[in-house]
Amino acid sequence: MGNAYIIVVDGLGVGAQEDADQYGDADMNTLGHVSEQTGVKLPNLQKMGIGNIIPLASVPENEQPLAAYGKLREVSAGKDSTTGHWEIAGIQLEKPFPTYPNGFPEKVIKDFCDGIGVEKALCNQPYSGTDVIRDYGEEHLETGYPIVYTSADSVFQVACHDDVVPVKKLYEWCEFTRNKVCIGEHEVGRVIARPFTGKPGNFERISDKRHDYSSVPPENNLVQKLNDSGVKTYSIGKVADLFAGKGFTQYRPTKSNAEGISQLLSLMSAQLDNCFVFVNLIDTDQLYGHRLDPEGYAGSLEEFDRAIPAIVSKIRENDLLIITGDHGNDPCSDSTDHSREFVPLLVFPKGRAEAENLGTGESFSNIACSVAEFFGVVSNFPGKSFLKDNS
Repeated sequence: MGNAYIIVVDGLGVGAQEDADQYGDADMNTLGHVSEQTGVKLPNLQKMGIGNIIPLASVPENEQPLAAYGKLREVSAGKDSTTGHWEIAGIQLEKPFPTYPNGFPEKVIKDFCDGIGVEKALCNQPYSGTDVIRDYGEEHLETGYPIVYTSADSVFQVACHDDVVPVKKLYEWCEFTRNKVCIGEHEVGRVIARPFTGKPGNFERISDKRHDYSSVPPENNLVQKLNDSGVKTYSIGKVADLFAGKGFTQYRPTKSNAEGISQLLSLMSAQLDNCFVFVNLIDTDQLYGHRLDPEGYAGSLEEFDRAIPAIVSKIRENDLLIITGDHGNDPCSDSTDHSREFVPLLVFPKGRAEAENLGTGESFSNIACSVAEFFGVVSNFPGKSFLKDNS
């Protein structure tokens, strides 16, 4: 049995969905706008067929693409990483995780503070992660009070300087929050530990010590199904965090896209069989989408593009490679939030797909249906496989 690889380019959308106006995202088009504004060149993804999915100013169509191509619609309510990855794995959410545009209710903050033994928390507003430590870091150093903030996503984030709150203690605080505070109606998608270091005016987040405590997914999902069926399951990047670590044989956390690509190529070189590898490349979203940096976003895409030949060269005849996104994050807009967009779909080798042009899939969960079928695992995920029927 071959291996299946899913690469999620975080925040890579290809145009607003029909319901995007309900999310304030009617004009969003992450890849389209980045292409138009920066002139990004993606020669290897162009060969795969990414320019065939939607018109791109700087990436032409390919008359003979190497991959089958299309785009997928998100059905679940929401537009965050947890929701997107869960739907890719066959979980559709009818109700979105709660968000807090005005900060967390007083009771939530009180339960958090009482539980960890502090008098108060700083901030309690939606905030940029770099700005919040700039604006509250000095007060945190003086008082020891943790910085609590959120975003447009369903997240409860806790930032602490490693000299004030050791990383291990910060993790304990976040684990307590996940299990005792952010529950019931306040069950956010993720509680995130955000340690930082440095001095006032020069604070820096310790990115490799970030830790996400996800809501526990329903057991009927692709990762758990494959694991229960004897398929070895690997997470590269933050994927395992989004699934609360459930169902994975091995986790490989990463500090950057470069490290994620390196870890992927290392696994692909190990001559494994009957394995599922779920990769998240986060830089496009975390470093550039949220910071409204189109040039940085374009550079990150180009970095991934340069790795495509090495990745494709390691795909064997009986393997499956899927490249997609989890939501949009348009750096050419005036919003630092995720966006409700279709995501791209590239399937290689294209002979495995039912058609070269896969059109618009009804759900991200089409990926779960396809990968389950690839491994011969019976599933009842919503959606439809896009693989060729070889029965």
